[in-house]
Amino acid sequence: MIMNRESKANRILTLKAFVSTGVLSGVLLALMPATFSALVLAAAPERAFADPTPAAVAGFNTYIAQLESRLAHQHGSAGGFLAPFDAARVRGGTVVVERVMPAFGASVPGAMLHHWRGTAFVAGARAVDLERLLRDYGRYQKVYAPQVISARVLAQDGNHYQTMLRVSQKHVITIVLDTNYDIHFFPVTVEPDANSGAHGYDISHSTQITEIGDPGTAKEHALDSNHEHGFLWRLNTYWSWEEGDGGLYMQIETVSLTRSIPTGLGWAIGPFINSIPRDSMEFTLRATANALRRRP
Repeated sequence: MIMNRESKANRILTLKAFVSTGVLSGVLLALMPATFSALVLAAAPERAFADPTPAAVAGFNTYIAQLESRLAHQHGSAGGFLAPFDAARVRGGTVVVERVMPAFGASVPGAMLHHWRGTAFVAGARAVDLERLLRDYGRYQKVYAPQVISARVLAQDGNHYQTMLRVSQKHVITIVLDTNYDIHFFPVTVEPDANSGAHGYDISHSTQITEIGDPGTAKEHALDSNHEHGFLWRLNTYWSWEEGDGGLYMQIETVSLTRSIPTGLGWAIGPFINSIPRDSMEFTLRATANALRRRP
């Protein structure tokens, strides 16, 4: 489709405004024609994207409270420890990843919420095997490479962990983040109900997310709030697992908070924002399944 001059000029002005907040960065520039990219890049100031607004954080926290209330009810109900899914499809080897929120996320003031859920099955695996793997942060660099560059436990008190992971995502550009988490494990239990197998879950809240500039070089440094790009402001992860049908069902739910997309630019940024959580969740579930199949 060919743009007329007026519509193209309006699109450039809109993109220039978007770049001024740091939203485009190298992502969209790499996808646009060279001349178009040059016009946008020339108008981009040095300042990137600041921290989320208090209203955005409040909206995120409200949503999380509602989700965790639902999960508490789900984990306490008979025969409904996991969210509904197509068991036959999952047992057949499909990793099912679905968006829980509407397309492009739900809007909160100055930001967006993204809620995804993924489910997988590992024949012959047990609940204790998965819990042991999830607690073994020393293996993360091997099990979840190349997305996890390093992982370590900062502190532990029983089932309560504080951890740090350096993670990398490559979608047109490479993003490296240092991420800190507060994690609570709820150990494997076996209910007396014959229809329910051993199950457990954990809850992970991000406590700090820092974008890294020039990673792996002598110039490596943490970007401050005036220069980071706002790819990820908050990330909560919820693992649930339950034995059944001769194996283990695993389910992850993630809720993230990112910068918002101005009206009219979903055509350009939407695919990038949607592909990262979907691809990352599928990768995590497949890597976990592979590690469980290789267990001693």
